[in-house]
Amino acid sequence: MTRAAIDRFDLAILDILTGEGRISVTELAQRIGLSKSPTQARLKRLEADGVITGYRALIDPVRLAREHVAFVEVKLNDTRESALAAFNRAVGDIGEVEQCHMIAGDFDYLLKVRTADMSSYRAILGERISTLPHVSHTSTYVAMQAVKDVAL
Repeated sequence: MTRAAIDRFDLAILDILTGEGRISVTELAQRIGLSKSPTQARLKRLEADGVITGYRALIDPVRLAREHVAFVEVKLNDTRESALAAFNRAVGDIGEVEQCHMIAGDFDYLLKVRTADMSSYRAILGERISTLPHVSHTSTYVAMQAVKDVAL
């Protein structure tokens, strides 16, 4: 499949949608300086090409009592493909883990964990994260403030 090049109009569409995902096509067209039909065609192409992968609601974690954020370094005792796959499958089942990234460095994974408070976090760490397949060591870093967060 040949993908069309991304031009300044496409970038403008992406920039606006990143901040305002529910904007109407008519308003989007006005803001980027094109008529509605070509804007809609560009939007559909960006979706079909997989540049836009979906739309979602951003939820205020404070209103859901999930304002405690911790980043967890996870070191595995086995990094063969089967061990990585087992960890990847299991970590997906922990709802409090917002993000999980495989890392090239002194540890294997970096998790972003969101809970109500430190007590809740300690329970998740001890009962769920530490018992994931092949986990040998964890280190926790508690976030004091989100200085930049594209989800805010």
